[in-house]
Amino acid sequence: MDANRSVVVSVAVVPMCDDPYPVVDRAIAAIQASGVRYEVGPMETVLEGTLDACLAAARAAHEACFVAGAQRAVTYIKISDSVSGTTIAEKVAKYR
Repeated sequence: MDANRSVVVSVAVVPMCDDPYPVVDRAIAAIQASGVRYEVGPMETVLEGTLDACLAAARAAHEACFVAGAQRAVTYIKISDSVSGTTIAEKVAKYR
């Protein structure tokens, strides 16, 4: 299996604090800084790239919550993968 194949990973950070929106903004900024292709959605951010790059970006988003002041955070990660790879465009093509 090609380690450089493209996967799709969804990340949803849930900062446990009174005002989560600035914390989520910092998490999204961390994803943006990673250089991984991403799309922000209303409930989660979807990443596309190698598995290692996507997981590193998800970790950066999770840790950004603490840098932004959250004392607790829960991060949900889903991975869509196949032997030949997958992309965001392939997953949503029939809906766009």
